[in-house]
Amino acid sequence: MITQPRTPMDAFDDARPAPERLDLLVPPVAEAVRAWRGSVPAEQVLHVDTAPEVADTAVLVENYGAWLLEQSANCVVVGAKRAGVTTLAACVALGHTRVDINGAVRRQLGARKVSFAPMETALESTGMEYGGITPIGLPGDWPLLVDAAVAATEYVLIGSGSRRGKLIVPGRALAGLPGVTVLEGLAA
Repeated sequence: MITQPRTPMDAFDDARPAPERLDLLVPPVAEAVRAWRGSVPAEQVLHVDTAPEVADTAVLVENYGAWLLEQSANCVVVGAKRAGVTTLAACVALGHTRVDINGAVRRQLGARKVSFAPMETALESTGMEYGGITPIGLPGDWPLLVDAAVAATEYVLIGSGSRRGKLIVPGRALAGLPGVTVLEGLAA
């Protein structure tokens, strides 16, 4: 039986500050960590080196325990359409919730229609890998919507930009990223 650690940091044997692992991060994430200016020091953003096979939340939870679902967050890329123009944005929500793209996201972005961005578009636009997209290192002109529950979580486990590895980040650090809007009810 898997025992429930107190935080995601306690679940992994080798959690180290992300600035010490820039070589394991994709270029946009590594650059964001290098240029970190948040109210939380970059050393509090931790990297854990996990196998690519456990990148998906469901597989990670299966390997490390169901408790992790409560402290995992997913970052999804959406396309918001208005007057024939599509704007890309990202949404971050806890792993056991679903982003309300047709309600909260559509209203926040002032769009007529919002849908998940095609995988190819998301990967090309972010420079990240499928299953590893993270809010750290996204294009600076994108709206970034973070569910209030994520911002209120002590530590969340998110993608690292690649399928290899995860980041453990204080929720308040995600709320302080450039371009962030923290929304109550972004996900349910």
